[in-house]
Amino acid sequence: MQITRLAIPDVLKIEPRVFGDDRGFFYESFHQARFEEAVGRKVSFVQDNHSKSTSNVLRGLHYQIKQPQGKLVRVVAGSVYDVAVDLRRASPTFGQWVAEILSAENKAQLWVPEGFAHGFVVLSETAEFVYKTTDYYAPEHERCIVWNDPSLAITWPISATPSVSAKDEKGTMFATAEVFE
Repeated sequence: MQITRLAIPDVLKIEPRVFGDDRGFFYESFHQARFEEAVGRKVSFVQDNHSKSTSNVLRGLHYQIKQPQGKLVRVVAGSVYDVAVDLRRASPTFGQWVAEILSAENKAQLWVPEGFAHGFVVLSETAEFVYKTTDYYAPEHERCIVWNDPSLAITWPISATPSVSAKDEKGTMFATAEVFE
């Protein structure tokens, strides 16, 4: 596997070594020891999630202010533009974001550590998004920053207004969002 540190070095792009032939393909999608070596610490995952969305659906920017979740994310059908925003006030990259296209074709994964908001928009007709989390979902601690906050200036690769949930429409502006101290 190839590990790339992005512009925010704690966010990692993980590209597996894929073995394929005319019958199909095989790749190792997760290896605990290699993952922990890349991250530089012990990581325990406690929950796996799987969502399916249609074209132009945007989910996020989500995070949990207590019980923060690190997420190892990938796409098993279709493609998405995946975004991580640094919400760690003491970080030199506080308020900055990074993004990658994740797809069933490229089989890349993104490690989004605790202390980040996360979101994605579906680029294909449909997409299935799967991810592991380091803590359990806790709706009472979930927060959302509005996807189009001008101070973040995320360059979502969309030409029309995305389809967002009622909850995500009510997201907070970054300037007033709860962040990690």
